Amino acid sequence: MLRTHTCGELRLNHINQQVTLSGWVRKSRDLGGMTFIDLRDRYGITQLVFNMENNSELCNAARSLGREFVIQVMGVVAERSNKNKNIPTGEIEILVEKITLLNTSKLPPFTIENETDGGEELRMKYRYLDLRRECNRNNLALRHKMSIETRKYLNDQGFMEIETPVLIKSTPEGARDFVVPSRMNPNQFYALPQSPQTFKQLLMVAGYDRYFQIVKCFRDEDLRADRQPEFTQIDCEMSFVEQEDILNTFEALAKHLFRAIKGVEVDHFHRLPYSEALRLYGSDKPDLRFAMQFTELNDLAQNKGFSVFDQAELVVGICAQGAAAWSRKELDALTDFVKKPQIGAQGLVYVKYNEDNTFKSSVDKFFSTADFTAWAGRFNAQPGDLMLILAGETAKIRKALCELRLEMGSRLGLRDPQQFAPLWVVDFPLLEWDEETQRFYAMHHPFTSPKPEDIELLETHPGIVRANAYDLVINGVEIGGGSIRIHDKSLQNKMFTALGFSPEEAQNQFGFLLNAFEYGAPPHGGIAFGFDRWCSLFGGQDSIRDFIAFPKNNSGRDVMIDSPSTIAQVQLDELRLILKKP
Repeated sequence: MLRTHTCGELRLNHINQQVTLSGWVRKSRDLGGMTFIDLRDRYGITQLVFNMENNSELCNAARSLGREFVIQVMGVVAERSNKNKNIPTGEIEILVEKITLLNTSKLPPFTIENETDGGEELRMKYRYLDLRRECNRNNLALRHKMSIETRKYLNDQGFMEIETPVLIKSTPEGARDFVVPSRMNPNQFYALPQSPQTFKQLLMVAGYDRYFQIVKCFRDEDLRADRQPEFTQIDCEMSFVEQEDILNTFEALAKHLFRAIKGVEVDHFHRLPYSEALRLYGSDKPDLRFAMQFTELNDLAQNKGFSVFDQAELVVGICAQGAAAWSRKELDALTDFVKKPQIGAQGLVYVKYNEDNTFKSSVDKFFSTADFTAWAGRFNAQPGDLMLILAGETAKIRKALCELRLEMGSRLGLRDPQQFAPLWVVDFPLLEWDEETQRFYAMHHPFTSPKPEDIELLETHPGIVRANAYDLVINGVEIGGGSIRIHDKSLQNKMFTALGFSPEEAQNQFGFLLNAFEYGAPPHGGIAFGFDRWCSLFGGQDSIRDFIAFPKNNSGRDVMIDSPSTIAQVQLDELRLILKKP
C-alpha cells in the first residue's frame, strides 16, 4: 500500500506516529522558512509541514509542486499550534521527512473548491475533476448510503433482489423509448426499459412474492432539473397484497431512510385523494410544509359587476398570513410573476386585511367592505393577512395558483429543505383523454387495476374510473408511485380495449403477459421510487444531476465523452441502417 492512513483519518491520538499519506495537492502556502501543503483524498484534508531550516532540499521540492499533483509523503504526526476547527484533522499536521512525486498535473480549468469559479458546462466537461470537490464527494457518499439502507430494509422484509433485462421490447405507451438496432436480427430493434414493469409482474406469476431492484431506467423525453435520460429506480413488487399493505410497507421504508440518513423521525404521512389535491392545491404533488389551501369564491365574488370574475369558470385564491404589509412594488412583482407565459394568468387581484380591520384592494371600486369581510371569513383570514385571487378557466387557474402558492411559500420562508411533509396521493383517474389523438391513455400505465367498485364503468364511462394507484409526494416532489396491478386476463383485455388497442395489437405487444395470466397469476401490486430524487431531497438540492456521478446536460449530452456521437459507416452497414440527412 502507498499509504498507512487516509487524509481524513489522523487525530491527536496519532501524535508521534510515523505515517505515510498519498493524495492530491489542494493548495500550498510559502511563509518564508516554512511551506504548508494541504493534501487531499476522498476522505479529507491533512496539513503537511516543510521546514527550510531542517531540510532545505525537501522544502524546495515541496515548493515546486503544483495544484493537483499526486504525491506520497512520509512523516511524523504533530499537534498543530494554530488549530483549524473547520476540518476533522484540524488539530494535527505532518512533519514531512520524505516526499515522492507520483504524478504531475496540468493546471485545472477551474478551482477545485466547494465555491468554484467553474461554470456548469465547464465542470461537466471535466467531471472527473469536479468530482474531487467535497460537496460532490458528499453527494455520492449520501447516494451510496441510501442504496445500502434501502437494501438493508428490503432484505429484512423478505424482498429478493432480482435483475431484469436491459434489452427489451418497445411498447407504445408512456414516454419515448430509446431503441437499439439488432445486428443479428436485421431491421428489428430492442428498447431500453422505461421500467421493469412487465418483468416484475412476471416474477409475481413465477412465485417470487417480494421482489426489488435498484435499477437503471431510460426515457427519451425532454429534460429538466429532476429528469435525466437515464435514471435509477427503487423498483418493488409484492404478491397477495392490497393497497393498504403496499402503503404500510413502503411508508416504513421511507421512515427507515429518514431515520438512517437524516436522523429524523417522520411519524405522520397524510392521505389525500387526487381530486382533493387538485381542488385544495392545484397539483397532484402538493407541498404540505405550509398550509395556504385554495379557497373558492364564485358564490361570493361573481355578479358584482367585475367582468373578470363574472366571466370566469373559477374564482379562487389563497391567504398569505402576515403579508398585508407588503408594498405595492412587491405586489406588482407578484402580478408580473403570474403573468409569465409559463404561469399563464391574465392578472392578480389582492385584498389587504389591514391590522386596523380595514381592507385595501386592487378592486375596491367593484366590491364593498361587506364583500371583503365575507371573503375574509371564507379564507379564515385575520387582520394582517393578504388574500390573493385569480380567475379564469378551472384547470389553468388552478395550475397558475399552484405556482403562486409555491412562490409565496418561498418568499415567506415556509419551504425549509430540512422539514419534511410526506403525503400519499390516492384514487387517481385510471385514464386521461387526449384531445389531439381523440383517445384515452393510461394515467400511470396500462397494467394498473381499476378500483373494484369502478370496474363496471370501464366499458361504459371509462373517463370516471378511478385507479387503484398511489403516489408518494414529499415537499412537493413526486418521489415514487405505484398501483395494484391487473392480474386477470379478461380485465386486462378490457383495459386494452379502453385504450384503443385491437385484440391483435394487444396480443402483439403484450401477449407474453396475457399468456402468463392464464397460469395462475396472484393478486399483486408494487411501487417504484425515483432513487435520484430521494438523494436530492435528502441532500437539500433541487437538481438530481448533483447526485449522479456522470450526468447528462439539459440537451441530453455527455459533454465529457462527447456523446451521443456519430458511428462508423461499417457499423451502420452491419446494422443495415441508412441515415437521413438532417
